[in-house]
Amino acid sequence: MNILVCDDDKEIVEAIKIYLENEGYKVFKAANGLEALKAVEENEMHLVIMDIMMPGLDGLRATVRIREDKNIPVIMLSAKSEDTDKIMGLNMGADDYITKPFNPLELIARVKSQLRRYTTLGSLETKGHIYKTGGLVIDDESKAVTVDGEEVNLTPVQYKILKLLTANAGRVYSIDEIYEKVWKETAFSAENTVAVHIRRIREKIEINPKEPKYLKVVWGIGYKVEKI
Repeated sequence: MNILVCDDDKEIVEAIKIYLENEGYKVFKAANGLEALKAVEENEMHLVIMDIMMPGLDGLRATVRIREDKNIPVIMLSAKSEDTDKIMGLNMGADDYITKPFNPLELIARVKSQLRRYTTLGSLETKGHIYKTGGLVIDDESKAVTVDGEEVNLTPVQYKILKLLTANAGRVYSIDEIYEKVWKETAFSAENTVAVHIRRIREKIEINPKEPKYLKVVWGIGYKVEKI
């Protein structure tokens, strides 16, 4: 399997490379976010280890860019241990977070855990036209949506919103981002429009719309579909 290690500290990159190669993984290296994006675009990656603080394009923004069309696991790597940094990284689309200095055995364990999840669930979720999280399944070829095997009827706009969030499960999208990606125009007073559609989607896919399992609000930021 191919793993991208992105950090501007060459010694850390080389150390991680040795640990991963000893486990049989093929390692690609990048020194900043732009190099990481190029590597992901040109090669099939199965996991990314991404430092947060880097010159040019930092790890958070690079992760957001990767999440636009990739669902591969991303483990954030940072010298910072504050909860706010961890939360920000996870909200940007990261799957896990490890703080420097790290125990090599812990890093390898987390890598294996994320790859296991991706190969048994993630690759199937995004392969071809299927997107899945928990019991929520979207077949983009037939435009069918099911929850725990029960078909759900959505309007075209509702379908586009749910597909966007499910295909990028775990990532938080702002109201403006959702509007611009679904309606394909600049957001202007989009809050009420998006909120109404979100409410109606919840009514159709959630057992209890007031305590949603899948489609959740992240107060002050936007909405996400939970990665289950």
